[in-house]
Amino acid sequence: MSESRLTYALKSGALHLPQTGQIAVFRPRAGADLSALPRGRVEIVQGNRADHDFWARQGYRTEISAPEDFAAAIVMLPRAKAEARALVAEASAHGGSVIVDGQKTDGVDSILREIRKRAEVSPPVAKAHGKIFQFQAGPGGFADWSLPPVTRLESGWVTAPGMFSADGPDPASVALARALPEKMPGRVADIGAGWGYLAFHALERRDVTECVLVEVEHAALEAARQNLHGGRARFLWAEAVNWTDSEPFDHIVMNPPFHTTRAADPALGAAFINAAARNLSPHGTLWLVANRHLPYEAPLEAAFGELREIEGTSGFKIYAARRPRGQSAASRRR
Repeated sequence: MSESRLTYALKSGALHLPQTGQIAVFRPRAGADLSALPRGRVEIVQGNRADHDFWARQGYRTEISAPEDFAAAIVMLPRAKAEARALVAEASAHGGSVIVDGQKTDGVDSILREIRKRAEVSPPVAKAHGKIFQFQAGPGGFADWSLPPVTRLESGWVTAPGMFSADGPDPASVALARALPEKMPGRVADIGAGWGYLAFHALERRDVTECVLVEVEHAALEAARQNLHGGRARFLWAEAVNWTDSEPFDHIVMNPPFHTTRAADPALGAAFINAAARNLSPHGTLWLVANRHLPYEAPLEAAFGELREIEGTSGFKIYAARRPRGQSAASRRR
């Protein structure tokens, strides 16, 4: 296996870490190469439950928010520019050395140009379609890049900066919300709930006894708490594809994600479909919306005995799927 940019840059002497003090690593994905770092001094800062749990299993100290003080920081750039800037601001808040590592497709060149206007930057190391560089942060030098944990839009919705549909409701979710039946008696789950748009509309039905929001991003779930009021909502920070609830559901709604990187990954949506089938009661219904180009028909037919396409839009298809196949965990409990 070839060395990562971080390992190569540290071993070659292109980048340097202080000899003592805590090292905060912001948003590393599961499987990232941190082998060149002194493990005992590393604290992972990760709000994605799947990645958070991966690093915890590896024995790293792992938190949702940054430690109060650290000697150096490493920022693994996310795709969203607003979130990337906010992470740089958070990593720079205490001063000290900051390393930024990112792919070209995630905007590392743009972030590098902007940081160069504010700080002296080491010569960047280019490797594996990305770049890594280091700068010395001055107090307050990136304060204007900071973002609040949540944002209240003019429409009244509360969203999470950098998360999916942070600027307002996603058109696919809007289409599904309009297509939901007037009555949805029993328990409902919103898988991949984001900041709670679909759950909000499900809870407008008085016959919904409980709506469980399953969301992998902690920041999005915190925004959802501010969008939903009353005692019928339950918030679960969890990776949907591996989640099984203690009781089956009568309805599941979802607008499943289909990106882990910039490339579309229909297998992720298929995993969400399987999670829905696993958690529905034998008489339960999955309500799913997806972009028309996504090939979800085969996994839907494999997981459900009855599939019906209902009125969608030119860009989105909506399905109602019933009779989950096999002896699911939900049917065994019922």
